[in-house]
Amino acid sequence: MLTDDDSAWLGVVLVYTAAVIAPLITDRLRLPTPVVEIVLGIVLGPSLLGVVAGTDLTELFSQLGLTMLFFLAGYELDLSRIKGRPLNLAALGWVVSLAVGIGLSMLVLFDVRAGVLVGVAVSTTALGTILPMVRDAGLLEHRLGWHIMAIGAVGEFAPIVVIAVFFSGDGHDSIDPALLGAGVLAVGVAVLAMRPRSGKVSRMLSQTLGTSVQFAVRLAFLAIVFLVWVAYEVGVDIILGAFAAGIVIRGLISTISQEEGEVVASKLDAVGYGVLIPFFFVMTGVDFQVKALVGSTSALVLLPVFLALFLVARAVVTWFTHRTAVPDRGERRVLSLFAATQLPLVVVLANIGQTAKVISAGTATAMIGAGMLSVLLFPLMALWRKTPSTVPAAEVR
Repeated sequence: MLTDDDSAWLGVVLVYTAAVIAPLITDRLRLPTPVVEIVLGIVLGPSLLGVVAGTDLTELFSQLGLTMLFFLAGYELDLSRIKGRPLNLAALGWVVSLAVGIGLSMLVLFDVRAGVLVGVAVSTTALGTILPMVRDAGLLEHRLGWHIMAIGAVGEFAPIVVIAVFFSGDGHDSIDPALLGAGVLAVGVAVLAMRPRSGKVSRMLSQTLGTSVQFAVRLAFLAIVFLVWVAYEVGVDIILGAFAAGIVIRGLISTISQEEGEVVASKLDAVGYGVLIPFFFVMTGVDFQVKALVGSTSALVLLPVFLALFLVARAVVTWFTHRTAVPDRGERRVLSLFAATQLPLVVVLANIGQTAKVISAGTATAMIGAGMLSVLLFPLMALWRKTPSTVPAAEVR
């Protein structure tokens, strides 16, 4: 007979089994890997086979995966590439998307608090989810890829800040000035370390790439755990700390050569996409409440409504805000559909809203289901018969 500890570890084994199977299915069916992972989670979870359930152990691994997802999103954020027109247009588009999303969500849900929460959700873009697809399609070094990166960066960072300020759920009543100061100090030290004169750090980063020391990876995880801890203690969502850690480590790694930086990035990708992030997506499927969806007429109706809100708030808005910067209609279609691809922050906001009793379980499930469908459908539609842009990146400005 299995003990609770045995069952918990069996769940971990089964989740990683699903994580290994998912790429094999992806390679055959050409589907986005996160969607396959979520579907496998649904199959393993209480909704179907019931062999995996949420436990403290699986929740820990899942939170680590979510943290790593946002760390890598921050790490991928290269401001030197997207500053200027791409970033300005992305910021304008997100503000319009937020206003449109909140307005339409209030009309749909007939509730101000729920409308604001869902409005923030539909204004997001899953930068961490779409970047591997954009990279694999060969778009990152072209004009279109830079605009996608800018839209994804703003569409992920700005909602994170909104979540941290207005939807924090950790129960702290006030911000500890000392801890806030510690966070500011940590960022300040990291900024100083980014400077070219930080030769010792650069040498350590370079000299330990192929050794058991792995100084760069250790620094990355120190930044993650420290800034996540600071974020928690000051009363904001931990994903803001993870995102900030990614930006800090990106700056540190910029002090070494490009080739060495690519080696570090590959190691962080291996830890993130190879170990932790798949666990988050599979557990998203395990926790997905299919019964709450199919057992609620309103939830079944809301799922396509939320999917339509993603398209209106992000795709349609992006189409119009970028009509001059990206005049080619085919490229603008790709840009708009990637902008409307959402999931991780939708999951976060759905869980926050359900915990705070702002939205029902059925509404939360419909939100997550719509996010899953957006990851399944929109990138496939975006890249269908699409070749990489031939416009040089230098012409983006």
